[in-house]
Amino acid sequence: MKRSIVYAVAGVSPGESQNGISEQTKGTNERTRSMITNHALINQSNPGSGQEPTNKQRRALIGGAMAALLSSPRRAMAQRKSVPNDPFVLLLKGVYQPVVPGTAPDLGLSVVNLNDGSYSATQIHAVTRIPGSNNEDNAVVGHFYVQFNAAFSGASVVLCAYQIPGGAIAMQFTGGAFTTQIPDEQGGTYLEGTFELTILEATGVYRSFEGGHNHMVDRLHQLADGNFDENCFCIISLPSSLPLWWSSN
Repeated sequence: MKRSIVYAVAGVSPGESQNGISEQTKGTNERTRSMITNHALINQSNPGSGQEPTNKQRRALIGGAMAALLSSPRRAMAQRKSVPNDPFVLLLKGVYQPVVPGTAPDLGLSVVNLNDGSYSATQIHAVTRIPGSNNEDNAVVGHFYVQFNAAFSGASVVLCAYQIPGGAIAMQFTGGAFTTQIPDEQGGTYLEGTFELTILEATGVYRSFEGGHNHMVDRLHQLADGNFDENCFCIISLPSSLPLWWSSN
């Protein structure tokens, strides 16, 4: 009789292990909780279930909305950064090398033929920011092509082209000369002068500069071996802009 009372109080029947009944009861409780949790998750995903979104879902919705709001200003800023300054300044620097016919790139310019054997090339360095130049401190950004021999022979038409990030520019010399010669005391000579150029054609982000102007401040070093080492600042401006060196006097 006492043994039956003990079994009844303990919640077990005679012949069963108390531990065995506890494990069975524990498994039943876990399955029940799992069913309740899954049911809640299913209801939360169904429209009209009345379940409120979780904090994680709220954060995701707010983050998406903020990203959409910020994307337009960022695109506008990127577009503004891709437009060159007016004027912008480039530095031609380095020893000129003749362009072998068939090796020059196609710059998409119709007024120059860089593969006709009349051009020489040197490097272009950035002085003011232009698209594609990450380091504004004298970064090499492209190449300059010029009808070098024609310029020294006094030809009536001398063309040149700038290959720079964001597009290309073709120009024609319209005036200027080397007015000063300074011996370098090593058998060479520094030739100093200024030149004026008109922009005939421009592509890419430089299209608005077509019809504009280029003022060159040149210090060309004629080396003792006959090569020419360029050091020339080019100030390139829009058609609607007055040149920086313009004076009303």
